[in-house]
This record gives sequence, structure tokens and C-alpha cells, in this order.
Amino acid sequence: MSGVFGQVEPAVFQAYAFWAAVLGLKMLLMSVLTGLQRGSKKVFSNPEDVKPGGKVAYDDPDVERVRRAHLNDMENILPYFIIGFLYMFTNPSVTVAVNLFRLVAAVRICHTVFHVFVPVPKFRGMAWATGFFTTAFMGIMIVLHFR
Repeated sequence: MSGVFGQVEPAVFQAYAFWAAVLGLKMLLMSVLTGLQRGSKKVFSNPEDVKPGGKVAYDDPDVERVRRAHLNDMENILPYFIIGFLYMFTNPSVTVAVNLFRLVAAVRICHTVFHVFVPVPKFRGMAWATGFFTTAFMGIMIVLHFR
């Protein structure tokens, strides 16, 4: 793929596109998971959505756990989309780039598992930090490449 800043190795683009799509789908799934949690707990955020036996509430711990995981995705995956895309234009090693993209996707999925399904703060923190510092590494490589 030829870009404004030079050539992008097709294997790097393919890996980025695949893992970005996986993470995009994961974020969409978080919206569905929030809705399912609200429905099962009969806890809604808008009065017009309240079902019989339900209530408007903003403090249900189970709903808030899913919402916090989704918010964390938005705080970390959205910057990764931009940084990962720009990283492709730094002419990275195919092996390194593909594995960085895989790593970010894997640890973001693990972060959700350890936040929502099997709450283990230590593992959740390690997953978050791994994704954060991997994305930061790519960001630093972009800055150094284009300075």
C-alpha cells in the first residue's frame, strides 16, 4: 500500500486492519453487554426505557462495571487506532509491527475479561499497562521517525 509518507508493507497493513476490526467489534460488543446487563438487572439510565419492575438508576455495581470497562476501551483503543495506523508509515519490521498489533488486541481482550467476567485487579492492571505501554512505544517511534 502506497501512502503519503511512503510504502506500507501489505502484511503490516493486513495485520493492523484485522486487529483493529477485532477491537472495533469488541467495543461494539461492550455496548451490547451493557444493554444486556441493564435488562437483566432491570436498571435503566433513561425513564422511557424502564420496563415493568425496573427503575432508573446510575449506581448498579454490575452495570457500572461493564460501563467502566467500556470507558476504559474508549480511553485506550481509540488512541491505539490512530497511533497504530500512523505507526505503519514508519517502515517498521513486519514481525515487530504484526506482533505489536496482536499484543494490543490480546491484552485489551484480557483487560475486559479480568474487569467484567473474572475480576482480578492485578491481571487487569497488567493487561492495561501492557496495552498502554505498547501503544506509547508505537507513538514514540512515530515521533522519532517524523521529527
